[in-house]
Amino acid sequence: MHDSPRLQLRPVSLRTANAFVQEHHRHHRPVQGAKFALAVTLGCGDRVCGVAIVGRPVARHLDDGWTLEVTRLCTDGAPNACSKLYGAAWKAAKAMGYTRLITYTLPEEGGASLRAAGWRLIGMRGGGAWSRPSRTRADTPEHLRHPKSLWQAPGGVDKRKCPDAD
Repeated sequence: MHDSPRLQLRPVSLRTANAFVQEHHRHHRPVQGAKFALAVTLGCGDRVCGVAIVGRPVARHLDDGWTLEVTRLCTDGAPNACSKLYGAAWKAAKAMGYTRLITYTLPEEGGASLRAAGWRLIGMRGGGAWSRPSRTRADTPEHLRHPKSLWQAPGGVDKRKCPDAD
């Protein structure tokens, strides 16, 4: 019986992660900034088969200093790469002192990898356009104008709801 190569975690620069996103992501472009980025490779090789980019929450009301967001997760289809990256991103965030890690998926994305990594669905959020009469912005792509599913890493704590929060 032949064993499939094991996924290996690697630190990766934002530049490298963004290049992977640019080449492989179905509907998102690279991000402007991040707290950290991770990659997975197959076996001992250097070929990246997936990346996770983690940064401050995009929604301002969630940017409480305790919460991070997986702003991009992208793979080339390697089995279990998404779950490995989601799990590793949470471990890294906790090691840095963060108490909550979130991400969003489109409604047509089922969330199997998130569930496999122990994440839980919080509910539907957002939708609409970024631009407002008081602050015009480049138009929101059509596929992002609809509500998205908000997910939270296992054991994460929303410090905004905790009476003992700093």
